[in-house]
Amino acid sequence: MHPAPSVIFFTVFSGIGFGLLTFLGLGYPAVTGWTAFAFFTIAYLCAVGGLISSTFHLGHPERAMKAFTQWRSSWLSREGWCAVAALIAMALYGMGLVFFGQRWGLLGVIGAVFSLLTVFTTSMIYTQLKTIPRWNSPATPAMFLSYSLAGGALLAGQVTWAVALLLVAGVIQIVLWLQGDGALANSGSTLATATGLGTKGSVRAFEPPHTGTNYLLKEFAYVVGRKHSLKLRILSLVLMVGLPVLLLAAPFAHWVAALAVISHVAGALAARWLFFAEAEHVVGLYYGKR
Repeated sequence: MHPAPSVIFFTVFSGIGFGLLTFLGLGYPAVTGWTAFAFFTIAYLCAVGGLISSTFHLGHPERAMKAFTQWRSSWLSREGWCAVAALIAMALYGMGLVFFGQRWGLLGVIGAVFSLLTVFTTSMIYTQLKTIPRWNSPATPAMFLSYSLAGGALLAGQVTWAVALLLVAGVIQIVLWLQGDGALANSGSTLATATGLGTKGSVRAFEPPHTGTNYLLKEFAYVVGRKHSLKLRILSLVLMVGLPVLLLAAPFAHWVAALAVISHVAGALAARWLFFAEAEHVVGLYYGKR
């Protein structure tokens, strides 16, 4: 699929923001006053900034509020409700830490739960799509959650948790890649099923459906070269997992921690670009693109 920059930014930064809110809600790090204010500012800038950027790829962003009415059937609507609940709960929890020096534990746990649910509902927007076999896997929500928690642990300064979660995120990402590479072939979708002519015998494309391009080809038939894909996978793993783990193993310094965060975010952005660019929509079969 065509990787829209706004969606890549949204899924990466909102995930990291809600990951940091999760750790803050559980009391890590145990901060109060202006230090707590700084942590919450970073978390809200990432989470809310990511959510706002998600509206940029909508054809009619002014209709975004209508999504809240479809919570019974839409993962997008559930994402919106969970995000609102998380942000409100964590705002109240943060007020206690910043202005009163009090940790209202139950409120923090509620905010942490809704923060993780927000990331999970985001992942289910993609996981539910049977038309994209690469995404239609339990590994997809596992990947989104592991990225969120690993990035949150990094921003929260939880070195031990960060190292462990970064390694877990790397393993899950590799599993998702390996599983996804054969997902379309194993789905049973072919040119025969795409055209509905399978009962007539062997099906092959005689001519393209039309001479020009269209929306489906632009958005759903994006192709990334296999060599480029492999190089980008390696680069994203090195930046997202390898370099941050090595930096966290070194003696602590603020610039080292900042470099680890920057490296992780760069790797996560590269991996998320691949998440969309490598996704093969079955409609591509109809056009002979798969």
